[in-house]
Amino acid sequence: MARRDPVAFTEFVAARSGALHRTAYLILGDHAMAQDLVQEALTKTYVAWPRLREVANAEAYTRRVIATTAISWARRRSWHERPTEEIPERQVPTESDAVATRSWLWQELQRLPARQRAAVVLRYYDDLTEAQTAAAMGCAVGTVKSQVSTGLKRLREQLGDDVDLFSPAATVPNDSNSNDKVVSR
Repeated sequence: MARRDPVAFTEFVAARSGALHRTAYLILGDHAMAQDLVQEALTKTYVAWPRLREVANAEAYTRRVIATTAISWARRRSWHERPTEEIPERQVPTESDAVATRSWLWQELQRLPARQRAAVVLRYYDDLTEAQTAAAMGCAVGTVKSQVSTGLKRLREQLGDDVDLFSPAATVPNDSNSNDKVVSR
């Protein structure tokens, strides 16, 4: 890539911002925060643009910024959270109610710690390999395996044996205005 090529950067943003926003939304669970996160990630990508040799490197770099910044935000936010006396009620959907299953899966995904949620989203929603997920998160492949394994184990514990995480009913929203995507292996 040319040094500080604004046209190439604009094309990159136009082509990948939707996918980057979906990733940020799935990690954070909030559209406004996801937009802020993507803006911060794209700002950092623009600063690093001259060092990035290919568009593929730019996307990997931006995903890494999204994952690490989301984890950082979660750490700061959790410092201020306080436990409550009441545990919120959880609705258990029937197997035939795919909408309730997706909603319930989405709620449980949001309860995962930030690193586990980021690993599960990058690995299964974005269909990244373990190596690509590790690069995006800035950690070792073994850490990705551990985070994904623990995250899936927690989801299975919360969802029970009656819900298959990889069935068509177990989908998560792309965003508020689009179709759902199956969480695949």
